[in-house]
Amino acid sequence: MRFRDRRQAGGELAETLRTRQREGALPDPVVLALPRGGVAVAREVAAALRAPLDVLVVRKIGAPSHEELGVGAMAGDEVPLVDEDALRHLGIRDSALAPVIERERAELRRRERLYRQGRPAPDLRGRTVIVVDDGLATGSTARAALRFVRRQEPERVVLAAPVCSPEAAGLMRAEADEVVCLYTPAAFLAVGQWYEDFGQLTDQDVLEALQVSL
Repeated sequence: MRFRDRRQAGGELAETLRTRQREGALPDPVVLALPRGGVAVAREVAAALRAPLDVLVVRKIGAPSHEELGVGAMAGDEVPLVDEDALRHLGIRDSALAPVIERERAELRRRERLYRQGRPAPDLRGRTVIVVDDGLATGSTARAALRFVRRQEPERVVLAAPVCSPEAAGLMRAEADEVVCLYTPAAFLAVGQWYEDFGQLTDQDVLEALQVSL
């Protein structure tokens, strides 16, 4: 099973979440997209739920000299979540990871400034926060996002994605009050394999999606 694109995936995810809303499971919702890819999915969800849409910028921390290999993630000004077992296995010292964390923190702040355009972050206290991404492979960035959200004292935290690896879905159930994932295929290599069109989104794509929702 493959989605045509993120918009179609978002529409299918929105139908499931709309059902949960009618059942009373999603009171006073706010939708937070993990940019960039999650924004195109979350836009459909926010429209269906008639909920405000905003972004939660999370950055993967890649191993030095092997950036595609994630060894952690960060959100906001929180202390980065780092996979200590992976670091030990790779023989990476904290001192070697520090420049990567500094670089990713700078990019996180750049995106926050650009996407928010001076707007304050939404007040999540007492609300149902629905964190949306276009898919979960390892779940490392989603976990950082959920822990950041949890500290804002929401009433309920929901993680929603069109497709997840079984391992990531299992890990997220320990972090969120509810995990909504349409498909958890056993043969999971990468999120992009489940989309016919998985082109990379730009900062401008994110800004346009947010402008439409405001």
